[in-house]
Amino acid sequence: MSKHSLPGHSRSTVTKTQKLSIAGVATLGAAALAFSLVPGNSEATTQAAGDVSPVAFAAGTNAQQAVHASVSKQQSNADKQAKDAAEKAAADKKKADEAKKAADEAAAKKKAEDERKAEEAASRAAARKPVYANNLDGWIRQSLDIMKAKGIPGSYEGLHRNIIRESAGNPQAVNGWDINAINGTPSIGLLQVIQPTFNAYHVDGTSTNIYDPVANITAAANYAADRYGSMDNVNGAY
Repeated sequence: MSKHSLPGHSRSTVTKTQKLSIAGVATLGAAALAFSLVPGNSEATTQAAGDVSPVAFAAGTNAQQAVHASVSKQQSNADKQAKDAAEKAAADKKKADEAKKAADEAAAKKKAEDERKAEEAASRAAARKPVYANNLDGWIRQSLDIMKAKGIPGSYEGLHRNIIRESAGNPQAVNGWDINAINGTPSIGLLQVIQPTFNAYHVDGTSTNIYDPVANITAAANYAADRYGSMDNVNGAY
């Protein structure tokens, strides 16, 4: 077959010069693209497309470092807050313990002071409480103190005089022969009181036993005050 071209077809032949021109255009396009990806670059140096990747890697490294720094800062802040909270809790507990200790000490001190005052008051009361002799003089004096507290009039002389006349000072004396004895209610005790009269004029705080000397005197003085104004006004049997 002949190497000549067929009729109607032209043979496209790319010369060496044309190949170099095409390669140059491609290279310039890639360089322009690479240049456009690097903002702020004032130099006219053309970078190859393969040089862009390290820039992206550097940017990623900086972002990771920023995130790491942020996390570290947050952790540090959290640790500080936890430490501050623990210190505040410890301080509050110490303050509360000190307050409780002070309150307990104050309460103990007050209790001791109250007990001391109560003991002193009891001691003073015991010192003021009179001691009565267990004899006619003591019985009369104790009866007079009770009569004074109850508002019953009478004097030592009036009581003593009538006691001597009625019983000669014997708290166990019983009259078995007068009209009261005949009626079944004999006169009894220091001031010869019959049981119904003793019951009616008994003074609270004294014994309910008619033979008790203090109770007998006080009931008789109460009866005499009601009937005669006072035992002092009684000069005979009553």
